[in-house]
Amino acid sequence: MTFDLILRNVRPFSGIEALDIGIRNGRIADLGSLAGQGEDFGGRIAVPGLVESHIHLDKAGLICRCGQGAGSLAEAVAAVSRLKRDFSEADVHARGARVVEAAIRQGTMHMRAHVEVDPRVGLRSFAAMKRLRDDYAFACDITLCPFPQEGLTNDPGAEALLRQALAEGADLIGGCPYTDTDPQEQIRRVFAMAVEHDVDIDFHLDFDLDPGWTHMDAICEATARAGWHGRVTIGHATKLAAMGEGAFARYADLLLWAGVGVTALPSTDLYLNGRSEGFRAVRGVAPVHLLAARGGNASVATNNVMNPFTPYGDASLLRMANLYANVMQLGSEAFPLCMALVTEGAARLMRLEGYGLAVGDRADIVVLDATDPVEAFGSIAQPIAGFKRGRPSFVRPPARILLP
Repeated sequence: MTFDLILRNVRPFSGIEALDIGIRNGRIADLGSLAGQGEDFGGRIAVPGLVESHIHLDKAGLICRCGQGAGSLAEAVAAVSRLKRDFSEADVHARGARVVEAAIRQGTMHMRAHVEVDPRVGLRSFAAMKRLRDDYAFACDITLCPFPQEGLTNDPGAEALLRQALAEGADLIGGCPYTDTDPQEQIRRVFAMAVEHDVDIDFHLDFDLDPGWTHMDAICEATARAGWHGRVTIGHATKLAAMGEGAFARYADLLLWAGVGVTALPSTDLYLNGRSEGFRAVRGVAPVHLLAARGGNASVATNNVMNPFTPYGDASLLRMANLYANVMQLGSEAFPLCMALVTEGAARLMRLEGYGLAVGDRADIVVLDATDPVEAFGSIAQPIAGFKRGRPSFVRPPARILLP
């Protein structure tokens, strides 16, 4: 058998022995000890391309314009609302491109980008995102999720813009009920648009630590009515971190029954939640690994980079998964489960086909600068090479100490 490319001597994160990966026509054609020329990676860890299931490229890199981070979620929303009135398509594209390129260097090959659509910004950010989707298709598959950050029923014109975005190539639709004056009606309308256009849904939901009320019941019931099992995701869902064991178990059962996935966003959720408690603040990050362990759709993602919602970030999903493991106080026995939250689990949540390191899968592969999976995850090993559909997409030679 002949190959277009052979990656020699790589060790799958979940594997025991190093092997060769033969690639032909953009897919994995064979695994094992293969004949032919290819780069030898010295037994380093290989993983399928990392999956960024929730990121905001349109408002990335705004912290220098705001002067500081936000004191609350409402303040962050208001700060961006003031700025986005003056967003130009070129500005959004330039800021988004910096993050996309950083993400590619960090091993991300699939990305779900949420983009704000409302009367203040119109479709300018969405137009910039469509350009980014085309510009970087060689290295990263970007899907676009327009959503009404500041409400739908209370923001005249927002629904028409959402419908226009769907007509102009949006891949799915998002919602944000907690900023709406009529959350239940927003949920109803978002589901109606999703069913009309046959697209998936990704809600920002329950972004606080008050377990006394939640929109999860409404989302799960609407999912069942629409027959959208496996096609709905909720991001944040930080109320899950504040519930007692009995309530958490009930909602875990409900989410699994409805097939609603959950994405934890550790950096933003840690930064904005529980601020009134000072250094005594609870962690406030949804324990999605518990859902994943039961077979539910779950992921960990970046959310925001260098803006009032999160004044940090280097677009490293491996760092984000490592942060999640720290927050949840998980030891090395849970590293494979945490790695799956930014690889196989996130891919399943986004319904990616042909994802993985098996024969027939798309040859989207990242090589990490470590030879042991525990070391790779625990030390946040740097990606040193990436291959998108079997084509080299980035390279970062391992650092060398220059001895005297």
